[in-house]
Amino acid sequence: MRQIPSWIRVPLVFFIIFGLTEYVIDSGDEPAFIAEPLIGLFLLLVFLILVAIEAIVGALDNILYQSLDEAAKARYEARRNAPSKILNWINKTYTKLVGTKPIEEEHDLVLDHNYDGIKELDNDLPPWWLYGFYASIIFGAVYLARFHIFSGENQFQELEAEIAQAQIEIEEYKKTAKDLVDFNTVTVLTEASDIANGKSIFETNCIACHKVDGGGGIGPNLTDKHWILGGGIKNVFKTISEGGRDGKGMIAWKQSLKPSEIAQVATYVLQFEGTTPAEPKAPEGEIWIDEEAPVEDIPTEAIEVKTDSVITIEEH
Repeated sequence: MRQIPSWIRVPLVFFIIFGLTEYVIDSGDEPAFIAEPLIGLFLLLVFLILVAIEAIVGALDNILYQSLDEAAKARYEARRNAPSKILNWINKTYTKLVGTKPIEEEHDLVLDHNYDGIKELDNDLPPWWLYGFYASIIFGAVYLARFHIFSGENQFQELEAEIAQAQIEIEEYKKTAKDLVDFNTVTVLTEASDIANGKSIFETNCIACHKVDGGGGIGPNLTDKHWILGGGIKNVFKTISEGGRDGKGMIAWKQSLKPSEIAQVATYVLQFEGTTPAEPKAPEGEIWIDEEAPVEDIPTEAIEVKTDSVITIEEH
């Protein structure tokens, strides 16, 4: 390591630490030292420490050198200037790959050709080129057999397979990504934590209009079977997200609540139906009938209000 100049050694160590920091810390599209100012200060401190260590080691090395006699200085210089094992290995590997002969042996390679005093050497192909050529022949044979004899998947087929797999993974991700839920995909939540969070959201944002027991005030009663914009989890989710009737309904909460939070509070709101509030407000809207519900689950009031709908259900 001492054979490497300090102006190479210090940046090399620093950028290794810098790369490890960027790898460990997930800072998105921005570098970690920009996204996190403390990381930038840390890297600056590391760089200064490396420079200080290099300066101290250099000073100690110089003091040690000055304390030696002439013979020891000569041995020290010879050892310090001797190429390292790594450099020796690199030089030997390079010589083997290039395959050239020393200039002293070029007279054995001279051909009889002579062009105005310019002579030609009969050098062999460099080993790196020759091995690469052999490897390309092997690759070509394998490729021919793989794709033209045994009809292996081509790039278009691989792309189609990857797209199909990506679609499957996306659908699986959507099942657990709560904030991707919308009016069409929302379902009634059953986890106690979701209901508890829905209750907390309702008590924070909704009781001013609907009261804590859902009996209604400025807003409609949530405990009866009447709905102004439709009942059920999908309609309630949409009403909370997009707001109520233009000019006189509830505001749209999609700017304040995440989709998962809207699903939680919508689920909690549905639990008010059938309860008895302290001061219930008069029903508003119409009795909502779930078209997917069995006939026996349709409210008795709906039979009186929507006779045609019930007859249609009974006929089916």
